[in-house]
Amino acid sequence: MWFSKSQNDVLKEFNVNHLTGLSSQEATSRLEKYGPNKLKGKPKKSLLALLLAQFQDMLIYVLLAAAVITVFIGEYVDAIIILLVVILNAVIGVVQEAKAEKAVEALQQMTTPRSLVRRDGEIKEINSEEVVPGDIVILDAGRYVPADLRLIESANLQIEESALTGESVPSDKDATSIYEDPKTPIGDKNNMAFMSTLATYGRGEGVVVATAMDTEIGKIAKILDEDNNEMTPLQKRLDELGRILGFIAIGICVVIFVIAIIQKRDLFEMFLTAISLAVAAIPEGLAAIVAIVLALGVTRMSKINAIVKKLPAVETLGSVNIICSDKTGTLTQNKMTVVKHYTINNLKNVPTTDTKLQANTDETELIKSLVLCSDATYENGQGTGDPTEVALIVLGDKYNLTKTNLNTQFKRISEKPFDSDRKLMSTLNVESNGYRVHTKGAIDNLLSISTKALVNGQIVPLTNELKADYLKITEDMSDAALRVLGVAYKDVDSPIVPEEMEQDLIIIGLVGMIDPPRLEVKDSINEAKLAGIRPIMITGDHKNTAVAIAKELGIAENINQSITGAEIDELTDEEFSNKINDYRVFARVSPEHKVKIVRAFKAHGNIVSMTGDGVNDAPSLKYADIGVAMGITGTDVAKGASDMILTDDNFTTIVNAIEEGRNIYNNIKKAVIFLLSCNLGEVITIFISILFSWPIPLLPTQILWINLITDSLPAIALGVDPGDKDVMKKKPRNPKESFFAKGAGFRAIVGGSLIGIFTLLAFYFGLSEHGYQLGTSTLPDEAALTYARTMSFVVLAASQLFYSLSIRHTTKSILQVGLFTNKFLIGAIIIGFILQLGVISIPFLAGAFNVHNLSLRDWGMVIVFALIPLIVNEIMKIFMRIAEKNDTES
Repeated sequence: MWFSKSQNDVLKEFNVNHLTGLSSQEATSRLEKYGPNKLKGKPKKSLLALLLAQFQDMLIYVLLAAAVITVFIGEYVDAIIILLVVILNAVIGVVQEAKAEKAVEALQQMTTPRSLVRRDGEIKEINSEEVVPGDIVILDAGRYVPADLRLIESANLQIEESALTGESVPSDKDATSIYEDPKTPIGDKNNMAFMSTLATYGRGEGVVVATAMDTEIGKIAKILDEDNNEMTPLQKRLDELGRILGFIAIGICVVIFVIAIIQKRDLFEMFLTAISLAVAAIPEGLAAIVAIVLALGVTRMSKINAIVKKLPAVETLGSVNIICSDKTGTLTQNKMTVVKHYTINNLKNVPTTDTKLQANTDETELIKSLVLCSDATYENGQGTGDPTEVALIVLGDKYNLTKTNLNTQFKRISEKPFDSDRKLMSTLNVESNGYRVHTKGAIDNLLSISTKALVNGQIVPLTNELKADYLKITEDMSDAALRVLGVAYKDVDSPIVPEEMEQDLIIIGLVGMIDPPRLEVKDSINEAKLAGIRPIMITGDHKNTAVAIAKELGIAENINQSITGAEIDELTDEEFSNKINDYRVFARVSPEHKVKIVRAFKAHGNIVSMTGDGVNDAPSLKYADIGVAMGITGTDVAKGASDMILTDDNFTTIVNAIEEGRNIYNNIKKAVIFLLSCNLGEVITIFISILFSWPIPLLPTQILWINLITDSLPAIALGVDPGDKDVMKKKPRNPKESFFAKGAGFRAIVGGSLIGIFTLLAFYFGLSEHGYQLGTSTLPDEAALTYARTMSFVVLAASQLFYSLSIRHTTKSILQVGLFTNKFLIGAIIIGFILQLGVISIPFLAGAFNVHNLSLRDWGMVIVFALIPLIVNEIMKIFMRIAEKNDTES
């Protein structure tokens, strides 16, 4: 609460004289007491810790249990293959996450290395880590603030705080100010200076009131240190799936034991059979396939300028229904720009194009005075100095009134610097045969010291009507959230002292400037709205400015949809959460408010994306479901806290990334439904044969071959499906929605049942060709059993390969989607058939898998059987399309 106390009170509390500062002995003592002025971070995760974290997944637990059981029953090859799948999944996850969590490191790098302090009555330059509470710190232009300071002296001091507050314009500082309101926002504490902000103008002195983790930036570091490892929607679904598969496996074992007791069969033999069946129920390749699909998605997204740091974040994007965006630098360009200028009866908009413009006499004088009365520079598209002055110089460039040429022609010989009391700046420049004073600043103050006005090239008395005219235009510009700056001049015969400059001036006109919206953002916001996504603006800037930009971009319709940080503080958490959906703009907010806003939206079940680039955005980036940092203007802190980085800083990329995320989730869902359909087919085949005391149609090695090779290639190909072109015309999916929602579970059961039934039919025909019938007491010989198992093995594999074509879309037919639009899938099917043919044709492989080559007639039969699940699914789609059409019409 140092901002609410006077300079003397603060100095007394820290027991320091600002003229002499601390003694070296006292500084050493305080350094021991408070510790170094350095941000602390939690220990970095080791590679081993990152690797172990990848195993904390229900599906992985189920696979590990399956591996242990396969070792127990002596199937060592199966166990090794399952373990390799688990390790592959973990390695893919670690590779993606190894470079994450760098936020606090970046914060540490931001802190300034050297500081000017007064100690023992002398000014000394010390390492900023040695700064202690009570130190007197000296600030001047270009110097970083080493700790949080209560200013005790300020002379025209301006500090650029955009990384902390989100404001585009440096804050004017006034050491004499005192703020009684304990809820004063950071951006309004003009008697304070904060760690890692930059002094851009003037000079000042302050007493250190907080160092290291007690500073405002330290509070952000603490928030970033808090663990917030909330599961993504995909992780929740996979966890749910792992549990379901685990329960199914246990359920199968129980049912088999019940059958064994009823049929009075050997219990140990049935136990081993039950374990084999339980392993068959689990798609061993699923975890690795999901990781591979997400990794491929990350690669694809990098091509559209979005770098995803954590694999599951790719899919979470698809569920996003709220985008909370920082205003400065994200929705706007983060550079002040003059958009209007006014001389009497002549209000003009300044075009955004780079074409050179023509000015009339009054406009030329207006721009000339503004440029000459500025200290900033602008060369080769880069500006230095006060952003407001940079905007004025850019305006001059547009009218061919460049600073270089004007300064050469009208040399400055004296000046009266800006200060926050006068809100004016004046310069004295050479002008033809004499000298001219150029003054810019607040229009009210200019009108009070002006006696004449420039109208159509003529100097006329400044009447009340003319004053009212200037004030009316100023009010209109202010209502449009423009920052207004007036300009005046007077000619003198000889050089005058600064005290005489700001008297009897001739007012020329005024300009209105703003940090303008990015040109491409409006279209992106419209596209997001069509996709059922609500854009929200969060900023440290003033309410009127924020609402004006929000209205222009289509984020908000009126000022009633906005709220300030101070107003948020007046509400309880429950009240704020209840009202959160009424607001589209949050202005004048602190980092803590941003986190509160994100949490309130999430409390309503929303999936929230937060975009930003400043240090002040980092905590909310971390707490959001998807934190999106800007790659060009973004601080390292923001990048470290985020899940995704935009390399082009383009809001449009977020919308493209959401589209990609939706398609990736749909693709993962296709892969999951496909794999489960295939595994269900295997389970039905074995379960029915056990139920009726038939020979087992499939051996464990054959099941594992299909699960890991035949199934996996089409599953990965489905994972890189080109995606649905209409995906952004649909609302975001409910994050609680199961993989089996919207009929997907029913289709998986139908597909799996058909695959299982026709696999059994193939087994039946294989035995009958050798003169054996299922259900009789005569057991088939080994040759007949091998041949029948080969037929069932080929039908199972081929039907799954064909069935993958039907999985690409829930309602569109293969021809509507385009048979060859996913070349990877066609390739996977061809490779699958080649491998299957190789397994039964190459002698040593045929021996290993206990299979036999088939006759041409039997190949024809197995291909027909294999096509039936695909054909039935395509016929089902016809009825689904009719039902969908009827729903739309009604």
